[in-house]
Amino acid sequence: MDERPPTLTERRKAATQLELARAAARLFTDRGPDATTAEEIASAGGVALRTFYRYFRTKEDAVAPLLTVGADHWRALLAASDRSVDPLTAIERAIAEALTPPGDDLEGVSWTRGLLRAGVDDPALMNVWYRVNRESETKLRGVILELAGPAVDEPTARLVAAAATDAIRIALEAWAETDDPEVGPGSPAERAVHNFRRLSAGLSAA
Repeated sequence: MDERPPTLTERRKAATQLELARAAARLFTDRGPDATTAEEIASAGGVALRTFYRYFRTKEDAVAPLLTVGADHWRALLAASDRSVDPLTAIERAIAEALTPPGDDLEGVSWTRGLLRAGVDDPALMNVWYRVNRESETKLRGVILELAGPAVDEPTARLVAAAATDAIRIALEAWAETDDPEVGPGSPAERAVHNFRRLSAGLSAA
């Protein structure tokens, strides 16, 4: 059964949350979480502090919608893959496409680096990062099962989902510790594909 399309109110709420997430990411990247208040994020996002706390429990939680958008994008790319392509190959391609910024649009990858660097000294911010990755991994299992068909069972789908999610997470974390470029050698896309090949080496494709 298809999911119910979001209402206008739900779309507006999601848009406000995403705007607050962008504001939080900019402030955390520029100043660090310790030097940023929830009130400053609310102001930058154009809402009252009371509204901010209706959406998020803490200032660190505010970045979750932005991270979730990235995770949703890569799963959507995988879900749209050609069913005639080997599933592991389809995952590699989706990872590479999702982590390769289109044209000169490097903002998304750059703020990810900034957030991960800021999170080194902020466990609460890293907890949000790990939570979003865990939620994405859980959703990814269904995509893999649908993509691969009956030849792949639930335990295998769980393993593949874990390998793909960790391949991306570890790549971004390792890249954020360097000054390597957003594209090309040493980029998140190159690192993540390499990681996935290593992590999935023992798995058979459907």
